[in-house]
Amino acid sequence: MPFNIVVLLKRVPDTESKITLREGAVVTEGLNFVLDPYGEYGLEKALQLVEQHGGKVTAVLFGSADAKETIRKALAVGADEAVHISDPALEGGDAAATAKVLAAALKKIPYDMIWAGKQAVDEDNAQVALRVAELLDLPHVNSVIEFNLEADGKAARCVREVDGERDVMTTTLPAIFTAQQGLGELRYPSLKGIMGAKKKPITDWDAAALGVAVATVGAAGAKIQQTKLEPPPARPPGKIIPGDAQTAAQELARLLHEEAKVI
Repeated sequence: MPFNIVVLLKRVPDTESKITLREGAVVTEGLNFVLDPYGEYGLEKALQLVEQHGGKVTAVLFGSADAKETIRKALAVGADEAVHISDPALEGGDAAATAKVLAAALKKIPYDMIWAGKQAVDEDNAQVALRVAELLDLPHVNSVIEFNLEADGKAARCVREVDGERDVMTTTLPAIFTAQQGLGELRYPSLKGIMGAKKKPITDWDAAALGVAVATVGAAGAKIQQTKLEPPPARPPGKIIPGDAQTAAQELARLLHEEAKVI
């Protein structure tokens, strides 16, 4: 049974990049941007399912105009086509506004299931995919680390990781799933895949194409306003406690009790 699978992706700064601020905003010049790692796990699972059962994988990315090269990585590893949502009127939104944009896009794309990352490593909201599920009235399972289709292809059994424990959940399809690290081993784009990605279609949609009212999305539709952004305070230097093991252990206990006040 072939499946139409949509994967929601996000363009984020590489976690190895040094983040700096200027006038309360992140300096993007010189930053290396990548696909969000959790979203990549969702993409990998979608590719595996299509390889096993047939169908099509459509990557959807909502981001600025310069995100095209990031989208092409999804095409290079095997996605069949992509949708790039970009419009200045849609930018600056929070999780609620972003979910409205993605839900509008998904209404225009055939799907049997939708994958996304459990959170994005830049803002760590862990909200967008679940809000999309609510807007589309779809069941959802988050933080999936194991996924198996039922024999009839109309339902799925998922193992999810929550606070160190594991839950087993079964849901009918279509549904939205968010991927956790460990769901599968990520593949790397081959030279053939990179070259082929240049020929795969990327559809561009703006607010007008989606049919969304700009007053309800982007900065205008955000329910949360960011008032201040600053780096965390510098950590104090560590201490080296001299002496033998017994003496050092006693001094460590004293410092933890009297200075750090954690015991």
